[in-house]
Amino acid sequence: MWDVNKLEKTVYIRLRHRVFIQPNDKIFLKDIAQIIAEDALHNQIGDRVLYQADAKDRNIIIIDVMHVVEEIKKFDSMIDVQIIGPSQTIIEVVYKKRKISPIFFLIIWFLLFFGSMLTIMNFHEDVSMQDAHQRLYKIITGKSVDKPLMFQIPYSFGLGLGMILFFNHVFKKRLNEEPSPLEVEMFNYQQDLDRYVVMHENKESMSRKD
Repeated sequence: MWDVNKLEKTVYIRLRHRVFIQPNDKIFLKDIAQIIAEDALHNQIGDRVLYQADAKDRNIIIIDVMHVVEEIKKFDSMIDVQIIGPSQTIIEVVYKKRKISPIFFLIIWFLLFFGSMLTIMNFHEDVSMQDAHQRLYKIITGKSVDKPLMFQIPYSFGLGLGMILFFNHVFKKRLNEEPSPLEVEMFNYQQDLDRYVVMHENKESMSRKD
């Protein structure tokens, strides 16, 4: 009989990696975790308030799995809590974004445009791209010209097409499901950033003995 009751009170918890909330929201257990339990118990546990966000939290809050277990044990000490997956959840407080000024947008656009243009021009100058085109033109046609447009024009279109294929995007439209190298680098950066935040924002991971 004891084994049956214990089995009925077994709760499986899997914390989500990242959760987005509004300022001053209450954080419920059901918001940050997947819960597997008997229906009545599932609803009671899921409605437990773990934290109340406020202004001093800024934009990052870390919920540790030990805090989750503690809250469940407060509700019912006989519950057998089984933790699966990550041991922390990153709560990101999403504040209302300010609208970007059109003038500011144009300034940034011009800086990026001219910066990219100068980068490509300097690269072509470093590798003597014009000389390479002139030599290819002479090898194929037997004539020497200063501006071998037969190579330069297709090369310019190919350069733009190659960048589209490399980044796997045309404006906001993705060409296929494969992530671009930039997206992979951004993902790796986000993973490193999340690990840093978990280590430095999680009070449960630090201890000081005076």
